[in-house]
Amino acid sequence: DYRLTYYTPDYQVKDTDILAAFRMTPQPGVPAEEAGAAVAAESSTGTWTTVWTDGLTSLDRYKGRCYDIEPLGEDDQYIAYIAYPLDLFEEGSVTNLFTSIVGNVFGFKALRALRLEDLRIPPAYVKTFQGPPHGIQVERDKLNKYGRGLLGCTIKPKLGLSAKNYGRAVYECLRGGLDFT
Repeated sequence: DYRLTYYTPDYQVKDTDILAAFRMTPQPGVPAEEAGAAVAAESSTGTWTTVWTDGLTSLDRYKGRCYDIEPLGEDDQYIAYIAYPLDLFEEGSVTNLFTSIVGNVFGFKALRALRLEDLRIPPAYVKTFQGPPHGIQVERDKLNKYGRGLLGCTIKPKLGLSAKNYGRAVYECLRGGLDFT
């Protein structure tokens, strides 16, 4: 029962918390609080079984918390509001952030449907991103393109093309007016 650990309606959100709002539809017979708590658990420190390493860390410091459930009034749908502490995430890593929050939660048994609706990233976490190694002016100088937007694309399929066919696709894109591929 995830509710005992991960459903905390009395939790006071901190300005450093990463906040997520998930639209969810629990499986029949699963209370909304349990489903919301399961999302908080599976996207932070929870696991489907008891592990001996739980006693080696402060789960309370790192766990996600489902702090509110809002019924939407249609087909047993709810918004589950979940707060995550910054310490749960690697600084400056969008990959780590999204893998943690949405990487493992969409296919487990407590839910019939789940969708991330909103994400609030606090300034304290945004400041950990260093930004690109150089700005738009360097890109424009390299491409010798000024006074307009830059247009690029990704060659599809990403895998399976021979070097010759990949080069041919890149050539056609650039010849057609794209700035980069």
